[in-house]
Amino acid sequence: MGSPHRVGIVGLGVISGQYLATLEGVSGIRITAVADLDTARAEAAADRIDGCRALSVANLLADPEIDTVLNLTIPAAHAEIALAALAAGKNVYGEKPLAATLPDAQRIMAERGDAWVGGAPDTVLGTGIHTARAAVDEGLIGRPLSATATWVSAGHEAWHPHPDFYYREGGGPLLDMGPYYLTSLVHLLGPVVRVTGVSRRARDERTIATGPRAGEQIPVEVDTHVTGILEHASGAVSTVVFSFDAVRSEARPLEIHGEDASLTLPDPNMFDGDVALARRGAEWQTLPVSAGYADAGRGIGLIDIVRGGRGADGSVALHVLDIMSSLLESGRRGAPLDLVTTVARPALVPLTPREVWSREA
Repeated sequence: MGSPHRVGIVGLGVISGQYLATLEGVSGIRITAVADLDTARAEAAADRIDGCRALSVANLLADPEIDTVLNLTIPAAHAEIALAALAAGKNVYGEKPLAATLPDAQRIMAERGDAWVGGAPDTVLGTGIHTARAAVDEGLIGRPLSATATWVSAGHEAWHPHPDFYYREGGGPLLDMGPYYLTSLVHLLGPVVRVTGVSRRARDERTIATGPRAGEQIPVEVDTHVTGILEHASGAVSTVVFSFDAVRSEARPLEIHGEDASLTLPDPNMFDGDVALARRGAEWQTLPVSAGYADAGRGIGLIDIVRGGRGADGSVALHVLDIMSSLLESGRRGAPLDLVTTVARPALVPLTPREVWSREA
């Protein structure tokens, strides 16, 4: 066995707990250091991890004992941390989106040098989306023709005690939830070449409903309802809706339609779930799990890259950000937009049980 791959985590908010639950149990991966603007939070996290040190952000980025920086900061800080880590010669794996703006994300990819860049979401590597991917690849639906993606809610201020960043640049329903759905569509149907988007903002202020700031109004700086059409290089067309302005929907999160059959997919914010197929004249049939990382959690994308995979490569995250940025810009211009990036459709991950992926290859 070689030396473990050493990971330093920047940002210890709620999502960090899910990453730690995945990474701490994996042979060949070691959490070497953690950092947060709240030093007490960093120290508490370090105390729970064997051999881990609490550092300042600057010291963690400069630490020679770290191979990869896991960037779990808020979207507005993604580019700053990623670029600093790359400048220090480290790999970077970040939460979605890759950056708050497309130019920042392009700079991250341009400055990676010999290091690698990866990015969430990695839920697409779980058995839910991947079972559907295998069905498409096997020709079970015939030639893929179209897809729909739908995610709506009344807004995160209803449950989040500090929802401000959801309504600032880098937030909104598209950049917050869109990456799960759009990354899945890229894995399923391939890259997108052109988009048409329309977006709206229902109101300019939101009222926090829970926590110590309940009743406080916060400004809304981004559009909160986005709908769009994606034209894939394969010829398939996807229709997407992301909204903080709708109470509820009965729509399936994802549907894929082909010449011979249709698929319904589980929530792409999760790693597993049932995939159902309906052929002409037949009822829905649940497909057996056939591909992807079983019993996976957030951080599986980092593990995949360390092991030589590219399912969560930064090039996918860059293309997805291009899709999202172009949808918003298309809405502002009132015209379709060609994308400036493309990406190879990532390779299918074979069905891999937890006892396999959690041990060193």
